Amino acid sequence: MSAAPKAETAHRTAALDFQEHLAKLEKMGLVVRINRPINKDTELHPLVRWQFQGGLSDDKRRAFVFTNVVDSKGRKYDMPVVVGALASSPEIYAIGMGVPVEQIGDVWLHAIQNPIPPVRANYAPCQEVVITGDDLRKEGGGLSLLPVPNSTPGFDAAPYLTATLCVTKDPETGVRNMGTYRAALKANDRLGVRMASRLGGAGGYLHWTKYNKRKEKMPVAFVIGCAPAVFFTGPQKLNVGQDEMAVAGGLVGSAIHTVRCKTVDLEVPANSEIIIEGFVDPELLEPEGPFGESHGHVALEDFNMSMEVTAITMKKNPVFVSIVSQVTPSESSVTKKVAYEPLYLSHIRDHLGVKGIKRVVMHEPLTNVRPVIFLQYAQGTPRTEVWRGLHGASTLQAQCGKICIAVSEDIDPSNTDAILWSLAYRANLGEDIHIAPYKSGGHGPKGSKVTDSSMLVDATLKSPVTPLALPAREYMEGAKKIWEELGLPALTPQAPWHGYSLGDWNDTWENWAQWAVKGEWDKTGADTFARRQGGLTPETPVRSVKKKS
Repeated sequence: MSAAPKAETAHRTAALDFQEHLAKLEKMGLVVRINRPINKDTELHPLVRWQFQGGLSDDKRRAFVFTNVVDSKGRKYDMPVVVGALASSPEIYAIGMGVPVEQIGDVWLHAIQNPIPPVRANYAPCQEVVITGDDLRKEGGGLSLLPVPNSTPGFDAAPYLTATLCVTKDPETGVRNMGTYRAALKANDRLGVRMASRLGGAGGYLHWTKYNKRKEKMPVAFVIGCAPAVFFTGPQKLNVGQDEMAVAGGLVGSAIHTVRCKTVDLEVPANSEIIIEGFVDPELLEPEGPFGESHGHVALEDFNMSMEVTAITMKKNPVFVSIVSQVTPSESSVTKKVAYEPLYLSHIRDHLGVKGIKRVVMHEPLTNVRPVIFLQYAQGTPRTEVWRGLHGASTLQAQCGKICIAVSEDIDPSNTDAILWSLAYRANLGEDIHIAPYKSGGHGPKGSKVTDSSMLVDATLKSPVTPLALPAREYMEGAKKIWEELGLPALTPQAPWHGYSLGDWNDTWENWAQWAVKGEWDKTGADTFARRQGGLTPETPVRSVKKKS
């Protein structure tokens, strides 16, 4: 395969340290620095949120660096807060990976197949400052030292750690897991931690079930601020038992340097900004929430894990990293979308061997990437292959693929209007929809149901149809040049923006169209006058009438 060598060459430019990555973004003009006072409890996340809710295109989104952070009590923090530096846009995500956007999938596949185990570091910047014991519990100390923002002011019950890598270890096998889990500030030395317990379960939750049976506290380390490629492994949903730290090594092309924590037997990336160490109680759970979730609703109180913090370690001059989640699009959804899509395509095309599949697009606005998936097929793909791909997309992951829609290659699967057009005119709703029952309830607001269903729709073109009724491409392109010469508002064309054949078009009609644009329409009139017939009803299709001999 040609993808692996390309991936090996490209990923060498990935930053191995978060602040190195931030400097790279700044050099490229992708950072906004805010030096005026910003309240972390009421203003910080809402300000960044506007670049997702304000109609900006991906290329206009930026990383925000807040250098003058205060809270609602008037406290000023020395530590800057950074939001949006991991995945505000596919471009920023790709910079973190050290590859162009179009190579993200190749690099992920190569890293998963060729992990590089981590190595112990001789020096650990993340332990330049160590806070333990009474310093954790004193007023203004411990977790209160960190400028943790409120993610959804007006609804969240507490400031939350969001841009996390939570490191745990299987007590039986010793295999490490790194997941992205939310953690609420509860006290200067306590966090409320939520690890998903739904079907399949988060890796950390699966570890906790074993500690629960053993009645032993579970060692936990929260990593805040690390190399982007290391962070990206957290939400990626790798196979249970696969070491994310080794896959991260595969992503950057070299072993990740790690260090043993000060108070728990876990290893963390040595170049991290901040590490929060501690133990989760194996039995006692604590109410956690409400919190604005990535499915777009506020998650209410649940009993979740209670973590005693035993140490906070950090660099001498760290930055605090947070991500925007909640209603999509968001930094959280971009992190998933740009990596999930190529992996789904590879699964359907390479693992299942489905013929004709060209592209997989996961719908992002409001739906949070996972529930709605569009599959694009080459024209003429057998319907058996279309349905194999639809079933493959709906079953790869328990939380993904509630609605899967197949379209033909002339439909842009990232354009929802084009999808609806395809549904309106290319799907027979009595034949082209299949409801697959007994799917997991997945990721969403809680209700009474514990299972759900998938809806699979074949909205591909089943037979030739007449051309799309827009001017042909060359005339639209010519008109666009005139538009621009006139200084009219900038255009952002979305397919379809020109007419094209969809199979039902012959040479006679093509000739007539060419005569029309040349001003020779009278030739067509002469042709049709010679073919007049009687005994017909108006609107009788010409092709249904046999030519007179």
